[in-house]
Amino acid sequence: MSLPAVNPPMSEDLRERLRTINAPDPYTNGPDGAEIGDDIVTQGLVGEVTVEGETATVELALGAPHSPAETDLVAAVRRTVSDAGYEPVLSVRIDDDTPASDGPTVIAVSSGKGGVGKSTVSTNLAAGIAERGASVGLFDADVFGPNIPRMLGVADEMVQPGGENTILPVDADGIQVLSVGFMVDDSNPITWRGPVVDQMLSDLWHDVAWDGVEYLVVDLPPGTGDAQLTMLQQMPVMGSIVVTTPQDVALDNVRKGITQFDPYEAEVFGLVENMSTFVCPNCGEGHEVFPRTGAAALADEFDVPLLGRIPLDPAIGEHCEAGEPIVFEGTETAEIFRQLAGDVMDAVGRSRRHAHTRNSNPPA
Repeated sequence: MSLPAVNPPMSEDLRERLRTINAPDPYTNGPDGAEIGDDIVTQGLVGEVTVEGETATVELALGAPHSPAETDLVAAVRRTVSDAGYEPVLSVRIDDDTPASDGPTVIAVSSGKGGVGKSTVSTNLAAGIAERGASVGLFDADVFGPNIPRMLGVADEMVQPGGENTILPVDADGIQVLSVGFMVDDSNPITWRGPVVDQMLSDLWHDVAWDGVEYLVVDLPPGTGDAQLTMLQQMPVMGSIVVTTPQDVALDNVRKGITQFDPYEAEVFGLVENMSTFVCPNCGEGHEVFPRTGAAALADEFDVPLLGRIPLDPAIGEHCEAGEPIVFEGTETAEIFRQLAGDVMDAVGRSRRHAHTRNSNPPA
């Protein structure tokens, strides 16, 4: 059976129309330093364009499913195709050379020291990404403080065996969760030595059977020791966010938390300042408890974004205890977490698009 004839002039006309759409955060310098255009065609984000009758199929090379920037981009392509008089059919593929291109996008959440709210940020980041429609996994690698099962309301669950000597993550309202907390008695302290911790994390990482996960958030142990190195050496981390509080003692450790990613192919997407202000439960007003300049100055020092300033809001703790991430609520604090999730997803897309553009525009 022969395929319907494709009219090349129509396809090329549609491709030219797509040049009116600018790429989000375009990579405008090629590998040879020469400037390249900022539209999605020149950036190499548009693949094959075919027109068959009243239907036009456009292949897009994107890198962050459901991210705000790419959701807007897809909508713009649909409008352009529709305005040209065709029924749009879009085919989206992940096409780049980043470490996570063959599996889920791995986003590590780290901190230079404990007690800064890293697990709270990890939980609400994963929930915020899931709220946008993506398939999300959350790996709790914080061996000595595996709090995420409680924060997601699944502390009493147990992992189940999968096929071929694998284990299945626990489902927490659509978020796939794996934690050491599912495998130990939380009434007793974990007093494992370093090699035991390394082996446990390695076994968990390689044995879990994630089901169609697009984004995998990893809550790393605090600090910069053997456990962190074990995970970074084995995980295809694409990017990380580093959580801190405004105090100088926390910021001093953040420098180590940022530089630990230097030997790996992992971009530091930015910093998150937790407990930045105190939200009064009576009047609802925010009050500065620590200087505002700490995390912002550190972000400038390392030339990374300050992705968000999360207040010391009693409601965050209440939601954690209830096993219900605050990101799902309609409050200002929830909106900060939603914005954080969107910004991290956009950072994933930007990193992948830039890698794709560099590969699509090699030196002459």
